[in-house]
Amino acid sequence: MRGEKMSELLGYMGKVLFVDLTNRTHKLFPWTDADRKRTLGGKIMAGDILLHHVKPGMKAFDEDNWIVVTTGPLTGCGCPNSSRFNISTISPLTNIVTSSNCGGDFGLYLKRAGYDAVIFTGKSETPVTVNITVDNVTFESAEELWGKTTSETQEALPDKAGKLVIGPAGENKVLYACVFSNERTAGRGGVGAVFGDKNLKAVTAFGHLMPKVSKRQKLNELNKKWSNILRTHPLTGRQLPKLGTAGLIAPMQAHKILATKNFSAGRFEDFEKVSGEELAEKHLIRNAACTTCVIRCARMVSVDNKIVKGPELEILGLMGPNIMNNDLEKIIEWNYVIDEMGMDAISTSGVVAFAMELAEKGLHDFGLEFGKVDNITEIIKKIALREGEYSELADGTRLMSQKYGGEDFAIQAKGMELSAYEPRHAVGQGLGYATSNRGGCHLNAGYMVCAEGLGLDVDALTPHGKAALSIMFQNLMEAVSSCGECIFTSYAVFPGFLVDKPNWGVTKTILAVFPYVGPVVNLLSHFTKAAQINIPPLLPHPIAVSYATGMRANMASILTWGAYGFNTERMANIILGQKAGADKLPKRLTEELMDPDDPRTKVPLERMKKVYNRARGWKDGVPTYHRLKSLGIEIDKEFYDQVVEEAFKNG
Repeated sequence: MRGEKMSELLGYMGKVLFVDLTNRTHKLFPWTDADRKRTLGGKIMAGDILLHHVKPGMKAFDEDNWIVVTTGPLTGCGCPNSSRFNISTISPLTNIVTSSNCGGDFGLYLKRAGYDAVIFTGKSETPVTVNITVDNVTFESAEELWGKTTSETQEALPDKAGKLVIGPAGENKVLYACVFSNERTAGRGGVGAVFGDKNLKAVTAFGHLMPKVSKRQKLNELNKKWSNILRTHPLTGRQLPKLGTAGLIAPMQAHKILATKNFSAGRFEDFEKVSGEELAEKHLIRNAACTTCVIRCARMVSVDNKIVKGPELEILGLMGPNIMNNDLEKIIEWNYVIDEMGMDAISTSGVVAFAMELAEKGLHDFGLEFGKVDNITEIIKKIALREGEYSELADGTRLMSQKYGGEDFAIQAKGMELSAYEPRHAVGQGLGYATSNRGGCHLNAGYMVCAEGLGLDVDALTPHGKAALSIMFQNLMEAVSSCGECIFTSYAVFPGFLVDKPNWGVTKTILAVFPYVGPVVNLLSHFTKAAQINIPPLLPHPIAVSYATGMRANMASILTWGAYGFNTERMANIILGQKAGADKLPKRLTEELMDPDDPRTKVPLERMKKVYNRARGWKDGVPTYHRLKSLGIEIDKEFYDQVVEEAFKNG
């Protein structure tokens, strides 16, 4: 471990807490200003910590698997949309590193308790709640909380505290169980199952400390301008507040990227019945927001006479068109039950759709059929409780396909179920799904679909430029989230006229040229001196980091931090056993044409990967030692050679 020294940088609290659940002890984890400057915070910080901790053969349910909860330097500094925090660990679903971002208020309270991050190791003999305050860390029995839902657990904890909790799914180690803070979720990769394996039912944080900032007046002025940008941009100021992410259903239908019948099609005849417009007209009670958010994209609806968080795009698409269901009220009900059980809605929906196709093809019958909805609520509960054969659905699509067949239509990448965007009509998104470090995630993918129809209208079927753009978007989103910011704040990178004036000659020219700027983007990614500028209306994040911390930061810093983080996680995955060539998609997406008359309607993955790997400085998905060194990623050369040699065995 690195030498311990309090931070001279502002914005940070300067301390990282290390909690041993086995022995119920705690201490400070050494983390220096050099570490902060190199990793920024958030998931990049967590990835760096895990890179230097994980070992070949380590598994998610090993006692020595660490849960790393991190904040960013902007968390608690008054910036818009800056309440995000991150949870990273080894995923039981994918067996590699997962990072799961959350908009609940735990990160804010953790900093108020005096810590930038907390690391959990070991395993408690009995269910436990860990309470973190400025003066102490205490361990309290959670026996009475065991078995309670996520909302029941949070209601039993102190009101004025940040909370992390799991539900029954986490207790039963459903491989895609999640962690809740308020009604927001650290949803992907099974972080809740790791909490459950460690008998960690809940964590609270409380305090009154506030981070000091380097230039308060300038930061306040920037925050006002930044908030105004977000409130007036067509995506963050109009589309998201009006309809939330649910508003994407209609444009996804129009662009043939709405996953339908387990990703066998990209359009659904009854899409309007499960759309954002339908949700707003018939079910919306009010908008809601994460703490510090100015966008307010969350929907509040009524279930069983309770006002609860409404469905977002992913479950609307994946429990709607993807299982051939047009009943919006059922989706609202399922969304609530999934949240109460503490499961990832994307993976839950994915395994349900896969089970339906298994039955349709005569491979195995779990009692699930496309278009049949009456039994799904009970099946969701059975999955969470691992009852009978539904325990197999709790293990995810990849393991199900290995047992029953259907690997070609098991819609997952690296073991993680894909989100609701059908990539055969957004091939850059397909490349992102495959290369995402945590598996089939649209966000870690770089969210290229935003340029391929959901914001801009770049040619969605051409592979040209998609590798370079994916890398830039992946690095950008890596750094934005590590600041402590919501990734929706990165939407303003696209000038508003590109969205509002699609038929304007200038817009058409820019979008036509966009796929062919790959070489320029690659140069910027590798030679960042050209990007050592700041353009506040497009990317306020590095300026805010400068004003908060005192560090010098610009657009080049963002790209460098992002590349560092993406390569750090990838190298940690290689140590954990990820093979060369693991960046794959199921054959349905790479070999089956969506449109039989259009040969472009499949993901040309291998073609794009060659360009992607060359631009990343990777060999078949494995970072070269030279690339790691150029980014300042520290790893012993002899150890590197050993794990890379293993990665290429049968890879």
